[in-house]
Amino acid sequence: MSPLALEPTRVPALVVGTVAHTRHRPVRHAFRYRAYQWLVDVDDLPEHHLPRSWRWASRFSAEDHLDEGRLGGGIRGDVTRFLAHRGVELEPTDRVLMLANARVLGYVFDPLTVFWCLDRDDRVRAVVFEVHNTYGERHAYLLDVDEDGRSGMDKAFYVSPFNDVSGRYAVSLRLTPGRVAVSIGLDRDGERVITAVTDGLPEPATPRSLRRVALRHALMPQVVTLLIRLHGLRLWRKLPLQARPPHPKEAVR
Repeated sequence: MSPLALEPTRVPALVVGTVAHTRHRPVRHAFRYRAYQWLVDVDDLPEHHLPRSWRWASRFSAEDHLDEGRLGGGIRGDVTRFLAHRGVELEPTDRVLMLANARVLGYVFDPLTVFWCLDRDDRVRAVVFEVHNTYGERHAYLLDVDEDGRSGMDKAFYVSPFNDVSGRYAVSLRLTPGRVAVSIGLDRDGERVITAVTDGLPEPATPRSLRRVALRHALMPQVVTLLIRLHGLRLWRKLPLQARPPHPKEAVR
């Protein structure tokens, strides 16, 4: 199978759209809200393109991803080592595009970060999913993506207190100049348990566009954390809590 070839938008970009989450069973619960994320090249972050006055809404740090930049090289260094430990060599000419939230007033929470690793012809060398939970833990998956941008992997990380780590994820990715979308379905015993979708339109990250988006979606990471906790409280009355197993840090190294 030939590598998936993409036509990514120019970066840095703001991806403005929606996040939708549906719990299908054992009880149905759904929500949808407007949101934005960033699509950036980890070697050329927004701080190189925007005035210093916008650093409060556009900063990225290796501390927030994978191995926290522990061994050097920033985010790219961590991605390179993560892939090498799993048999994938990232070339110096490869680009690493990251879909994530930036720190806003020093705070960030990223339920999901996606890393697209592309060769000089924008063919996919690797895709890494990094999932975060509200307990300060993270887990990274190396995806085997087909020509349609689809993949799957066994669940191995405790995300919600109402779900254990059983089941399998079905993933669909889209990265084009006109749309950036990530769809994740959790299946268990042949049934869909949860569907989560983030879908947005990318636009160049300029001072003008960031001013408009940041003011319209004020304190986005803080709002995401608050919504997760509010919806968790609603489900707490209906669903039993599942024990959280210890999580090894090697899962992001």
